[in-house]
Amino acid sequence: EVQLVESGGGLVQAGGSLRLSCGASGFTFDDVAIGWFRQAPGKEREGVSCISSGDGSTYYTNSVKGRFTIYSDNAKNRVYLQMNSLKPEDTATYYCVKVHGWRVRAGVDCRPLNLNAWGQGTLVTVSS
Repeated sequence: EVQLVESGGGLVQAGGSLRLSCGASGFTFDDVAIGWFRQAPGKEREGVSCISSGDGSTYYTNSVKGRFTIYSDNAKNRVYLQMNSLKPEDTATYYCVKVHGWRVRAGVDCRPLNLNAWGQGTLVTVSS
């Protein structure tokens, strides 16, 4: 069974840092693309950052460029999102899912492979 589990969220003050972790089971990281998405209350879900494990290509939405870093540990089947200089507007539930690799490698965007494959997510709250 393919499963992705998010962890690492919490409460942090503006300007602080958090590292989110996405653990995968049921498939290998040899050639997959994983993305982090977030959804704030009353807002649509948005793609934050994605990575293609095969060649290391990454994508970031404009609002997090220079503050967030996505990276993978293929041996551990994990993808991390290091979030620095957090802002109150980063407050949301963060999810990780498999995404279309070609869109990441082409620098287009993060697009889920399955729009119905969302897990529980991990809540990030940034206080001002």
